[in-house]
Amino acid sequence: MTLATHLPPLVIATRESRLALWQAEHVKALLQAQGHQVQLLGMTTKGDQILDRTLSKVGGKGLFVKELEVALEEGAAHIAVHSLKDVPMDMPDGFALACVMEREDPRDAFVSPRYADLDALPQGAVVGTSSLRRQVLLQALRPDLKIEPLRGNLDTRLRKLDEGQYDAIVLAAAGLKRLGMTDRIRSIFEPSAMLPAAGQGALGIEIRTDRQDLAQALAPLVHLPTWLRVAAERAVSRGMGGSCSVPLAAHAVLDAGLMRLDAAWGDPEGILPLVQVQQTAPVSTLEQAEALGTDVARRLQAGGAKVCTNA
Repeated sequence: MTLATHLPPLVIATRESRLALWQAEHVKALLQAQGHQVQLLGMTTKGDQILDRTLSKVGGKGLFVKELEVALEEGAAHIAVHSLKDVPMDMPDGFALACVMEREDPRDAFVSPRYADLDALPQGAVVGTSSLRRQVLLQALRPDLKIEPLRGNLDTRLRKLDEGQYDAIVLAAAGLKRLGMTDRIRSIFEPSAMLPAAGQGALGIEIRTDRQDLAQALAPLVHLPTWLRVAAERAVSRGMGGSCSVPLAAHAVLDAGLMRLDAAWGDPEGILPLVQVQQTAPVSTLEQAEALGTDVARRLQAGGAKVCTNA
């Protein structure tokens, strides 16, 4: 008897936004190809409900995953699919990240109906973003711009842009590409200009730690090179207090066993200078990746970056 026939139908807990449902359907199709029966359980999280304040003011990244974890805890669902950049750095007791899948484009996208790229924006233009990271990096690139909060799912953000509330907005390229909306991308920020968030573009699958049968079922979906990269990035974030909203970027590149990890921290108040660190090390295990990330976090702090203590 195969594992697929031994397991009952798998239930995936997912947020109900169009992008989250695409991600869950993607995982569902891959698991069905392995012979599993799969159903979706759509849920609305607190992060989806609170749209009038920035995430940093209402609880940070965990707002998008807590309700899904309750569904796992109560047995209403077996696995939860997350955008990895929304997952807190430290999982609650009893939960584990069982799978990291192959990464989409981790970069940020410039989206505007009128302007081709950031340089084309007139002085004082209004740019929308919900991310402290993007805010500090945009301020470093163009101090003259007016950065305004932008909340809501992808379609809501694009609608607010089209209504003229912003001259441009910055979004993750991965979400636009997954939903077939690459035509909305006017330009892509290279990491040298705007360093991505830890885990951006990668999908993570969460389970309860006592369900090793599920970890085994998910093993064929694991993409180790992506997992190594995001493990290093998330270790930087963990070292900087990344369970709360931190104005932090971390991006790893892995080539022939050698990892280069770039990180940047900025001051949301614009008083302290941007702190940037780059470090290279051989990496072939998750432990080595996390050690590199921890090292980079220490170097950021040595350079003046402030650790967040308001998790």
